Amino acid sequence: MLKKYCSNSYIETENIAEKFSRKLVGGEVIAFVGGLGMGKTCFMRGLARGLDYSGDVTSPTFALINEYRGGRLPIFHFDMYRVTTFDDLYSTGYFDYLDENGVIACEWSENIDFALGDNTIYIIIERTGENSRNIIITDERQEKNEDTFG
Repeated sequence: MLKKYCSNSYIETENIAEKFSRKLVGGEVIAFVGGLGMGKTCFMRGLARGLDYSGDVTSPTFALINEYRGGRLPIFHFDMYRVTTFDDLYSTGYFDYLDENGVIACEWSENIDFALGDNTIYIIIERTGENSRNIIITDERQEKNEDTFG
């Protein structure tokens, strides 16, 4: 699977995510790839909306995980920025969430590459201008490089 989109605004990014999320069935791990300010949380807002979640969606930077329940599928939104070892990952409860048949979405997923399975969907967001982004959705494992990881 490989899909490429060009977004020229946060509204377009949310709409791309909303359309994508309607195909999710539960059990998926979504690995965000992209640096600060790329639009990962914006994508998450659209994803949550597409899964019929109507509450607020915010970055889990300080909480490590935000749970969004009440929609078609539960969503578990992780920030893996400070997670660098298996023990760190285990302490977040990540492995317990895998059993809930929801959607796990991980920002800074490159830090837990060792734990990403075959069902991982990568959302790669690349800046192309002040408000424009390329969004690539793929199930192919990503190699870290300077162009992708800002």
